[in-house]
Amino acid sequence: MKIDKGSTVITDLLYLPPIEYFAAIEGKETLMIEGHDNYQKQTYRNRASIRLANKVEHLSVPVKGGKGRPFREIEIDYEQKWVNIHLRGIKSAYGKAAFFEYFFPYYESVFERRPTRLFDLNLELLTLCLKFLQHPVRIVVSTEYQPNVIFQDLRGVIQPKESYEVRGIYRPVPYMQLFGLDFVPNLSVIDLLFCEGPQAGRIISQSKKTIEQSPE
Repeated sequence: MKIDKGSTVITDLLYLPPIEYFAAIEGKETLMIEGHDNYQKQTYRNRASIRLANKVEHLSVPVKGGKGRPFREIEIDYEQKWVNIHLRGIKSAYGKAAFFEYFFPYYESVFERRPTRLFDLNLELLTLCLKFLQHPVRIVVSTEYQPNVIFQDLRGVIQPKESYEVRGIYRPVPYMQLFGLDFVPNLSVIDLLFCEGPQAGRIISQSKKTIEQSPE
């Protein structure tokens, strides 16, 4: 497969990624997913943030095993009732959002299929998010681990342990959220999709921080 280094980016595969992730890949033609790395705990690989009435809720997918094992082998722990918790949380957060009834059934169907592995769940959800954002990027999964690449490398960059402000990828563009008076930036992209629908892609384009944009 021919790779154009200027239009390609390689990233980790995240669970319902934050808006920053989509700002980072904005304008790219090929999105390469790292398919041969090891699983890392306390990352966005199995967690996402949504906004409830009184707080930001952090959703976490429980897994079997953990750090040091190949990510593609990590199985989801369905003995824990996390699916009901996540779906109920999403409904509570966005049930009254303008575009909830349109988007939610697609996400619900992915959860109800109960993919065995976290990698497969994340890939299905990412594909849906990109479709709803009308982002025509081509998704490919790497065939082997590549320690060095000639194109943009975002593996390990977008982490919940530090603020998005440190990375300089994303600048918040406020949109109408359901709860609270203060805008909460960089939640899961589903917050933006449920609230803004077709305008979500435009907001992400505006959120991409470029070299010309000075820190605010």
